[in-house]
Amino acid sequence: MILQAATPQAWIDAAVVHWQDLLRDHANCEKKAASTALALLFAYPEDRHLAQRMARLAREELRHFEQVDRLMQQLDVEPRRLGPGRYAGELRRHLATSEPMRKLDLLLAGALIEARSCERFERVAPQLPEPIATFYADLAVAERRHQGLYLELARDAALQSGTDAAAAEASLAARLDRLAKAEAELVMRPDAQFRFHSGPPAEAA
Repeated sequence: MILQAATPQAWIDAAVVHWQDLLRDHANCEKKAASTALALLFAYPEDRHLAQRMARLAREELRHFEQVDRLMQQLDVEPRRLGPGRYAGELRRHLATSEPMRKLDLLLAGALIEARSCERFERVAPQLPEPIATFYADLAVAERRHQGLYLELARDAALQSGTDAAAAEASLAARLDRLAKAEAELVMRPDAQFRFHSGPPAEAA
């Protein structure tokens, strides 16, 4: 796992209490994940390998959205529009703005977001009732695989930058470390609103 901080217990406790909102925002996250994959596909059409992998990932993320929506219907959880949380937007502020580092950072951010999703599914699943518990435990496996995919593509991007393999790996490690520190700070900082990727509730700080 590439994360530098574990999810605070206060967030886990809030997720157990507010499981309906957890499902609502989780559904949003699956749509955003599909949108991110499609955005990368459009941004780098010359990278055929990335495009094919992102196309498949987008389809899988949309299937996950459909599964979450069916689960919400089963549990009588009505969908509701939720305002965006701070997590993804603030993480993206740390990304490079010019190529080729922009591509590398986008892929590393994708890996971190998938890693955080995996970690939270694993942490919260045992404390949630069925059928959510089993569903989340199963999704954790997929999120871990998605993390690996983004890391694989990030390594490809680092190698495509024109440096030798050792320099590319060093650049990858340095940029991942920097972004992982920013990601860890976000999930540790108290948050005014509860979201799937939020920090601990401000009132619990």
